[in-house]
Amino acid sequence: MDSGRISEHGFLADGRSAVLVDRAGSVNWWCPERFDGPSVFGRLLGDDAGHWSIQPVGSFTTDRSYLDGTLVLRTVFTTGQGTVAVTDALALEPGARGHDIGLRSPRVLGRMVEGLSGEVPVRLDYRPRFEYGRVMAYLVETDGVIGATAGACHLSLRGDVPLTLGEGDASATFTVRAGETYRFTLGYAPTYDAAPPHLPDADRVVADAVAGWRSWADLHRDHYRGLFRDEVRRSALVVQGMTYGPSGGIVAAATTSLPEELGGDRNYDYRFVWVRDFSLTLQALWRAACPDEADRQFSWVGRAMGRIGDEPVPIMYGVQGERDLTEHTLDHLPGYADSRPVFVGNDAWKQRQSDVLGEVLDAAWLMRHYLDPMMPDVRHLLRSLADQATVTWRLPDAGMWEARDAERHYVSSKVQCWTALDRAVRFGPRLGEPSDVARWAAARDEVREAVLDRGWNERLGAYAGAFESDRLDASVLMMPLVGFLPADDERMRSTMDVVERRLSRGGLLRRWDDDPAGFVICSFWLVGCLALAGEVDRAGDLFAQLAGRVNDLGLYAEQIDQVTGEHLGNFPQAFSHIGLINAAGLLTEAVERHRAAGRPRQPVPAGTGRTEGARS
Repeated sequence: MDSGRISEHGFLADGRSAVLVDRAGSVNWWCPERFDGPSVFGRLLGDDAGHWSIQPVGSFTTDRSYLDGTLVLRTVFTTGQGTVAVTDALALEPGARGHDIGLRSPRVLGRMVEGLSGEVPVRLDYRPRFEYGRVMAYLVETDGVIGATAGACHLSLRGDVPLTLGEGDASATFTVRAGETYRFTLGYAPTYDAAPPHLPDADRVVADAVAGWRSWADLHRDHYRGLFRDEVRRSALVVQGMTYGPSGGIVAAATTSLPEELGGDRNYDYRFVWVRDFSLTLQALWRAACPDEADRQFSWVGRAMGRIGDEPVPIMYGVQGERDLTEHTLDHLPGYADSRPVFVGNDAWKQRQSDVLGEVLDAAWLMRHYLDPMMPDVRHLLRSLADQATVTWRLPDAGMWEARDAERHYVSSKVQCWTALDRAVRFGPRLGEPSDVARWAAARDEVREAVLDRGWNERLGAYAGAFESDRLDASVLMMPLVGFLPADDERMRSTMDVVERRLSRGGLLRRWDDDPAGFVICSFWLVGCLALAGEVDRAGDLFAQLAGRVNDLGLYAEQIDQVTGEHLGNFPQAFSHIGLINAAGLLTEAVERHRAAGRPRQPVPAGTGRTEGARS
């Protein structure tokens, strides 16, 4: 496998977990129990960590796409002998539709091989490896089903061709003729507390998944009618695919330890739910989905946080609200492109990140009409977060980029403390007594004065990343997005210019000077800032550039190399897709403001081949 091509993978989801399958038809990642559970296929992180490939024998070319409105992947292989298609889908609960998809998915992967022309020899290799490649199971065939059991994990594989069993693997070579279809179904179940998985035919898995995903997409098809409609809808589908259905939490990414820099050591586990992402996620769901998804998200964070006291607010959780995400390394794995260490867990859960206070209160303000009347537990949570902000804003923290070397007085953290206090003041008597509101307002004004004074760097001509710092940081682009400063404020405008000039290349914006690659959401933040500043043409052109940076399936990783265009970091990255949705919304609103003001309508930028006009 070409270890330098994160973007060669497609993404399947079922509301519990994700499968990554590459262009050559190899399933290289699946943690069937849940997103952050142990893998049964982990080839992304090492060749010996398991995979399941179905591909033509010999040389071939591929063309692939999602079936419209779904996360069902169809890959067409063209060879000198003919053409075959492989259709891959993670099963949804039979009959699940609309908002019910992903709640009770059976943890089954279906793969269909269809002959389109000629006669094509096809090779299947099945190499399950449990616990991130630590455990090789015994494979036993019983009544045409190949069982693999070791430790807490059991897999059952059934297909239309007999497989030859080896030492911990199974394989077959068969010829697929035009008009023929071969079906393979793989199911997971815990070893000791469940029956063996039910294995429906793969065509039934695919049909149910197509119907389920399309029913969800149809519910939201007309909710967003702005610019770049197709891109927004695809990103909304990806975000929904990264939602853990039973709880409603959205994981940051489907993978662990895919590197920010090939061969580097910043290889973290992103299969958890970050409060940092919360407000932006809610805004994206509000724009591209509907209030049902946003309401589930708010309910999830309330349950996960529980009753807040004076202790620092946890900044991330497991998909069911777990707090202890202690990090450890998998030393037996070489890592993606020899990028070590390979991590399970993420010690950032211990950090103080003051921006989370603003994220939750900003989200609550967005949801304010749905929080009326406000339940006592929600009121207590929001009051506690506002009270923390009156103290926490004075303290250094790890910042939104989760620095592990030292705590600093990050400007973006102070700004989000301001956001927390500002939204608490806006809630007014719904949240606190007059004395509380006055106290929050006084602290809010103190934060603002400190940021404007200590965050500005005259030498840079920009707001720096931290107080009394000379280091640029793209996180300060959040200032107009949360309403701290208008985008056309003189200092803010200068900051945008400096950040773009110093950190951007080819439309991709790094977080800081020595960041190894462009960070996708930062680039979309710049789009939003330009749109808010009234620079609609520049914002539209930049959005079109970024929209063209997706892989062939419309997916983003976390970062993109500014020179090579290579996708880097965990994949797919919810933050990147959330950034696209929110930037498209801000750009649409800017175009509409221009039109309402009687200015000439700005054309929708070209460049992706899938753009659509503004709302009429």
